Amino acid sequence: MTTGAKETVAIIVGAGPAGLSTAASLHQLSIPYTILERDDCIASLFNKKSYDRLHLHLAKQVCQLPHMPFPANYPTYVSRTDFLKYLDDYASHFKITPEFRNNVQLAKYDEDEKKWTVEAAVEGGGVRCYKGRFLMVATGENSDAFIPEVDGLSEFRGEVIHSTEYKSGKGYEKKKVLVVGAGNSGMEIALDLANHSAKASIVVRSPIHISSRWALGFGVGLFGFIPSIPLHLVDSLLVLLSKVMYGDLTKYGIQRPKQGPLLTKMREGRYPVIDVGTVKKIKSGEIQVLPALKSIRNGGNEVVFEDGKCHQFDAIILSTGFKRSAHLWLQGGDELLNKDGFAKQMYPNHWKGEKGLYCVGLSGRGIHSLGMDAQNIAQHIFNLISK
Repeated sequence: MTTGAKETVAIIVGAGPAGLSTAASLHQLSIPYTILERDDCIASLFNKKSYDRLHLHLAKQVCQLPHMPFPANYPTYVSRTDFLKYLDDYASHFKITPEFRNNVQLAKYDEDEKKWTVEAAVEGGGVRCYKGRFLMVATGENSDAFIPEVDGLSEFRGEVIHSTEYKSGKGYEKKKVLVVGAGNSGMEIALDLANHSAKASIVVRSPIHISSRWALGFGVGLFGFIPSIPLHLVDSLLVLLSKVMYGDLTKYGIQRPKQGPLLTKMREGRYPVIDVGTVKKIKSGEIQVLPALKSIRNGGNEVVFEDGKCHQFDAIILSTGFKRSAHLWLQGGDELLNKDGFAKQMYPNHWKGEKGLYCVGLSGRGIHSLGMDAQNIAQHIFNLISK
């Protein structure tokens, strides 16, 4: 059953940092909006699907949302707990009240009304309808957990979880644990396991960039605040710093990509790994690096890798990333988003589509770019409705 349409000026889909930034920016310009969230809380990725030791990998100055800085007493690298407190205070300050448990199923543009119609499934089997002149896709880069297909995985006798279910290394002491995926979450989970006396191994399937917090923060700051500086120069600097700090990691099973870390992020959506101690554990042998996972055999006893070697594990943690889902419900947004759910247009105009359609935080530039997207969109809408 579909309820009568609720009319507003702007509709925001997603109440994570991207949606909150957009709501606050619209609020600052007194633009009415409705924000829809499929979960029962804001920032569900941080609230429900993040491990306990998580800290923001970049300094707080480049991670704060627009119009409200982090409190002065917060540390440089904000913890998960502090970040959630900041987001709660942010929502309260800007009077952001998402409509929770609204799982958007369809969004399409009505040429006759010149408005977007959004249909959302709600608890109990009903459907709510919303209409607005403007629509913002703010569902984030990390929308849905990605589970790869691995031959025999369903027969593995131990525990198999996605990284969104992992909280702490407590309970894994002395266990052999395989972390599949060498992004930031995978590397930090492997470190957490090792710190809790687990026998941790990590799959590093493809080349990765590794950087320290301060080095990447410096590079991002240069690129973000000095638009005229060439990207390849910043990338070259980051690669040089990595070589000086970590040396040759090929003997440990880690290769470096040919293209630079920031270019890789922009083109492929893959962040450089921010090292918070994992490399030291790898060099000491406390964390074992393994090649790509091939299959699980013998009724789930053995894990086979691309080099032909087999190892036994008690648990597997799939830190295999996320996929985006806006393409499943958004009709008519082909000019805005590509097949992977990222912005199709090049920076800095990536946020603007046609017929009042926008995206926030899908440029591949991470949380530090949300504020610019949100403020650009709010100002663009303000200019249109003020004519």
